[in-house]
Amino acid sequence: MKQFKRIAEIASYLKGKRDSGLTSGFVPTMGALHEGHLTLIRRSKRENDLTVCSIFVNPAQFNNAEDLIKYPRTLVRDLEMLEEEGCEVVFVPEIPEMYPEGENYPLDVEFGELDKVMEGKFRPGHFNGVAIVVKKLFGIVEPTRAYFGKKDFQQLAIIQHMVKTLNLPVEIVPCETVREPDGLAISSRNTRLTGVERSLAPLIHQVLLKVRENAGKQPVHELKDWAIKKIQEDPAFRVEYFDIGDKNSLMPIETWYGKDRAVAFIAVFLGDVRLIDNIELFS
Repeated sequence: MKQFKRIAEIASYLKGKRDSGLTSGFVPTMGALHEGHLTLIRRSKRENDLTVCSIFVNPAQFNNAEDLIKYPRTLVRDLEMLEEEGCEVVFVPEIPEMYPEGENYPLDVEFGELDKVMEGKFRPGHFNGVAIVVKKLFGIVEPTRAYFGKKDFQQLAIIQHMVKTLNLPVEIVPCETVREPDGLAISSRNTRLTGVERSLAPLIHQVLLKVRENAGKQPVHELKDWAIKKIQEDPAFRVEYFDIGDKNSLMPIETWYGKDRAVAFIAVFLGDVRLIDNIELFS
């Protein structure tokens, strides 16, 4: 596995591979790798000649400084995992390499309402930071395909919109959420849960499954109210938002008209750990 820290070096190396006619799959990460990331790596390896992974804790997407400080950093283990999976290339830049002092980062993309609802509402500036770093990484790696998990459904929609708007030459490949046996969506944040909190966390997915079971059978607003009440029956939980929206626009829906596009989205605090999840209701 080749490891690079400098933009010029990895860009030159990958250009040589492209000039040889090889395809590449790209998995951008912030490290603290887990089975969800490894699933993306494995799919990329099946579909491309070589796979590139980046590990960069992007400060531009953290609107909460404390969250940035607490984000787990496990680089040695991350590199071991990528080596075991047969990832061919890893890019591990430092902050000054990605954001040189005095450099501007114009995005030239309007997201409309995509970055105003849900995560965008509660984490202002978050998606702008995500889009800036992903655009820059795409320019460095120039992958054939890039792989993103559906757990971050809104982030996926933002990136798809950016790629389409800017006509970037990369195929975005959505991948299903990877879950623990008890249904909890795998996330780097799960490691911050206490033992008791971890035992409670599967309730999030259980409620989403129940919402899917009853979707179309009762009014949207009643189902939303039930989901929030059910989770907050346990005082360990605090729901930041629960919404049912259109999978394309992400805008909240009020009726089941066009129900095939309905997705339930949730963000909760369990103790001081913020967890998100979603489920497509009629897929």
